Amino acid sequence: MTAINDTTATTSAEPTVGAPVELSKTPVIEISDVWKLHKLGDEVVKALISVDLTVLPGEFVCLMGPSGSGKSTLLNMIGGLDRPTKGSIIVAGRDTGKLTESQFAALRHETVGFIFQSYNLIPFLSAVENVELPLMFEPYDRKSLRKRALELLDLVGLSHRVDHQPTKMSGGEQQRTAIARSLISNPTLVLADEPTANLDHRTGETVVRMLRDLCSTLGVTVVASTHDPTVADEASRVVRMKDGQIIN
Repeated sequence: MTAINDTTATTSAEPTVGAPVELSKTPVIEISDVWKLHKLGDEVVKALISVDLTVLPGEFVCLMGPSGSGKSTLLNMIGGLDRPTKGSIIVAGRDTGKLTESQFAALRHETVGFIFQSYNLIPFLSAVENVELPLMFEPYDRKSLRKRALELLDLVGLSHRVDHQPTKMSGGEQQRTAIARSLISNPTLVLADEPTANLDHRTGETVVRMLRDLCSTLGVTVVASTHDPTVADEASRVVRMKDGQIIN
């Protein structure tokens, strides 16, 4: 198994981690006239204002803007961690506004992987156990799950760290572990919230290139919120936000 920045294709009877995929032309995300309003006393705060956005399979889209621009709010809406006040969000062909909380949770579990700026790794678990965690309590064959987790760690260049706990890894290694974890359920979409915020510039560049290669090698769609120009440089498309609106 080669690391993710090696785009050499591997073919077999069954798809393997890193194998190229044929991309559909159906949008992974369709957002139409989405608003998010918060009421603070007598004041209404407009976190999102009439946002429209379409994201196609295999795109690496960067939501870029200053703090308070609405990029993290929009990311949370796409991932179902919050609901819009008004408007439509379709993820992987499902109109999320028509889903119950349990149905949306199932959609997230099957379709969406998350990467957080603080990594969100469990400190007493090893790297491979952290990668397995989203499926740890699902009815999967344990040997198959461990094999996939090891493949994913190899994919992100961490085959030498599989038994290390997060406290024994650098920030970049922890974020690469988080990337591997985001892929364990074979998602269509990965959402990354400020993925380089806690990393130095060089390590951040490495992590962003890995996110880019997820798109080109695995066909995963990546949407990242950031104010880091390094992320924008590697993205296939930059969506700029200001005061809750898309401005480009």
